Amino acid sequence: MSLPAAFLAAAEQLIPRERRFDDPLSTLAFGTDASFYRLIPKLVVRVESEEEVVQLLKLAHAEQVPVTFRAAGTSLSGQAISDSVLIVLGDNWNGREIRQNGGQIRLQPGVIGAQANAWLAPYGRKIGPDPASINACKIGGIVANNASGMCCGTAQNTYHTLAGLRLVLADGTRLDSEDPASVAAFQTSHGTLLEQLAELGRTTRANSELATKIRHKYRLKNTTGLSLNALVDYDQPLDILTHLLVGSEGTLGFISAVTYDTVVDHPYKASALIVFTDVESCCNAVTVLKSQPVSAVELLDRRSLRSVENKAGMPAFVRELSEGACALLIESRAASDSLLQEQIGLIMTALTGFPVEKQVDFSTDPKVYNQLWAIRKDTFPAVGAVRQTGTTVIIEDVTFPVEHLAIGVNRLIALFDKHRYDEAILFGHALEGNLHFVFTQAFDTPEQIARYSAFMDDVAQLVAVEFGGSLKAEHGTGRNMAPFVELEWGSDAYQLMWQLKRLLDPRGILNPDVVLSEDPQVHLKNLKPLPAADEIVDKCIECGFCEPVCPSKGLTLSPRQRIVMWRDIQAKQRAGIDTTELERDYQYQGIDTCAATGLCAQRCPVGINTGELVKKLRAQHADQGKAAGWLGRHFHAALQGARFTLHVANGARLMLGAPRLAKVSAALSKASQQRIPQWNAAMPQPERAIRFSVPVEDQRPRVVYLAACVSRVMGPAAGDREQQSLLGKTQGLLEKAGYQVVFPDNLDNLCCGQPFASKGYNEQAENKRQELIGALLKASRGGLDPIYCDTSPCTLRLVQDLGEQRLDLYDPVRFIRTHLVDKLTFEPQEAPIAVHVTCSTQHLGESQALIDLARLCSKQVVVPEGIHCCGFAGDKGFTTPELNAHSLRTLKDAVQYCDEGISTSRTCEIGLSQHGGIDYHGLVYLVDRVTQPRV
Repeated sequence: MSLPAAFLAAAEQLIPRERRFDDPLSTLAFGTDASFYRLIPKLVVRVESEEEVVQLLKLAHAEQVPVTFRAAGTSLSGQAISDSVLIVLGDNWNGREIRQNGGQIRLQPGVIGAQANAWLAPYGRKIGPDPASINACKIGGIVANNASGMCCGTAQNTYHTLAGLRLVLADGTRLDSEDPASVAAFQTSHGTLLEQLAELGRTTRANSELATKIRHKYRLKNTTGLSLNALVDYDQPLDILTHLLVGSEGTLGFISAVTYDTVVDHPYKASALIVFTDVESCCNAVTVLKSQPVSAVELLDRRSLRSVENKAGMPAFVRELSEGACALLIESRAASDSLLQEQIGLIMTALTGFPVEKQVDFSTDPKVYNQLWAIRKDTFPAVGAVRQTGTTVIIEDVTFPVEHLAIGVNRLIALFDKHRYDEAILFGHALEGNLHFVFTQAFDTPEQIARYSAFMDDVAQLVAVEFGGSLKAEHGTGRNMAPFVELEWGSDAYQLMWQLKRLLDPRGILNPDVVLSEDPQVHLKNLKPLPAADEIVDKCIECGFCEPVCPSKGLTLSPRQRIVMWRDIQAKQRAGIDTTELERDYQYQGIDTCAATGLCAQRCPVGINTGELVKKLRAQHADQGKAAGWLGRHFHAALQGARFTLHVANGARLMLGAPRLAKVSAALSKASQQRIPQWNAAMPQPERAIRFSVPVEDQRPRVVYLAACVSRVMGPAAGDREQQSLLGKTQGLLEKAGYQVVFPDNLDNLCCGQPFASKGYNEQAENKRQELIGALLKASRGGLDPIYCDTSPCTLRLVQDLGEQRLDLYDPVRFIRTHLVDKLTFEPQEAPIAVHVTCSTQHLGESQALIDLARLCSKQVVVPEGIHCCGFAGDKGFTTPELNAHSLRTLKDAVQYCDEGISTSRTCEIGLSQHGGIDYHGLVYLVDRVTQPRV
């Protein structure tokens, strides 16, 4: 069924075309979240203001059009998808207000959870919820799902730390619980609604059996159904309403801001791994630990330990554990080290007498406890990485009363065996009796769906009926558990939930079939296919963890969406469906606008680098192999050509003036479909070719200086106050520190191969890389001398897969911190500095080191929030400038008070200077300016 014409016409007037999506590629891309369900929306709308949400809801209410709200799409139970209208948060939902010296924080729904904690860190505070997806999920989803996590428990979730809420109801009415004028207006317009909520609260509290059941259910971790505890915990209708919205999964209203009472983030912590001989001992130990000073207790059954036992860094004993072994990962936190040690003593005393098979004692060493937590965090992706192509990974989430945890664990394991889920693993937040179990499932045949259905029926009976637990502890009801809400809660509570739904959403337009559904089979419908696409990405579980670091997200596609679309294209082709139009759209959306820097792999639970798929697809269309080979053999000619082009551009600037040249070049670039790069004021002047001097023999230590091809071609911009070349500045700094600087032979013909690799010419790229490695081996006397590469992307390409070749190769950050810091005296400047950590610097593991070096050089250092990749991506800043502009759209505001910016990639600095409004230089400029030789 299509959307009503009146709704579409009004939506077109309200939302600009560039923020409305109804084409097949976009709707499928947005119709995917982290769950194993898929619905294709008829219309996707990216909203940028509360007013737009209000007007859309008024329209939807009038025309009875179902709508679903979407934040990050990391939900696991099918609550962020729609076959009608999907309303997605745009850029302008990142507001925050810190109050009471960090005691409270007001947040808009587009803020990523980890970013909120970063803002609170200087105050020693954090928000209470700590979901595993906190680096990707957004506040809107955290509130709407009442998300919790490893340390959150039940006391620190959103419901219990809520200080205020701003919301929009289904009819478009706004309410801000912290604004007296808004409250007064709402009481006038919706007094009847408030009275009905108050009456429901009174009758629920008066029903002692129901009220007792509700209190019992929320003594446990529980996100099954609506938050009925609001009716027994509060008597004021406003409090009831705001707390009902928590955990409502977008079925009762839109959350446009939330105020949290924050919690203490203790700075001292220690972790231990205790492996017990059997499940019973392990679970009995959990009961004892409930009264001890622990902040987290994670249970891992033998299967989950086995899934990660061969991972790098795992303790060797994990492979040798007995079949019945069951482990607890325990963390304790405190305000001081002495208190922490006292707490550790209490915990270990409490565990005396339990049979322990192996243990890693409590450690405060970050390396040790990070390794221990890696065991826990790697379990879910470990299953995802080994699953059969075409199957999906399902992570279920139940709670047993903690006193029944042992029998619950054993009964779940028995169900795995009964239904032949041999790969299933079990782990969870043991203090709360909250267990996650992960298994793989195909939905290709009726038999497979029937198997899953029978398994879920058994799980529901075991958890909800036999043990009075909750079928969804923290992942939200969604579609996944909607058919089982009445089974878990009973008829009275279930009908009460429907009363609340119809009271707040009388036309049923908000996220239908989520939380409450009249379809008993809804959990078995609209199951997501995960067809084979390419071995590079076939392990993708579509969780969305990659999306926050992708520069093209919001412009075109994110890594998750690139994979979704390529899967769909491949499946359609196998089915004989014409994909010409889809592939044409994918060329720009998926391939041309991908920076291919691989930051997505760092966030991906199964390590997928979507950029590798894009490079592979580019290679399939790389049909200029002979020309690429010629350029590789005559690279000096290519550099001469690039210098000549920059000479022409600089001459045009001198003749026409910068404003006119910018206008003319923009027109030329558009007419040539961006084959001719667009000139801007940050464009470099041509760099003169290096004139080498023969090395002299002296007592100074030698360093081989590898000047990247961009450094050899691109000088400073005409308007840059720094007019010395990177080559000259670097050589001067190295000599200041007492080094003799030598260059490889035939440097102007050398290249790491990156320009060829990014275009898909892999053979030519590797030829150039090997040629350069050979020259560096010779220049460094067989690897005896260190090699300084002035551009981090080139360094990264060279250090990958070096094999037996001995090269002591450094990027600027690592060389300065390891070889120059102790040879120079630093006098930090007062002027503030902006730092851009390039993608390659992140891959090289030097991010924090770059920031630390900047802090040695300046008393004020700014690292702009939310910019993980500049999107210049080699030459993408020239050929696809909109990618660079989109990625850096927030840069100018972030660095407006800075004197200059620093980075470690010349091409990145072009885009950063253009969009930041300040000059960006290589790190060496700053280091040279504030240092003197150490006497």
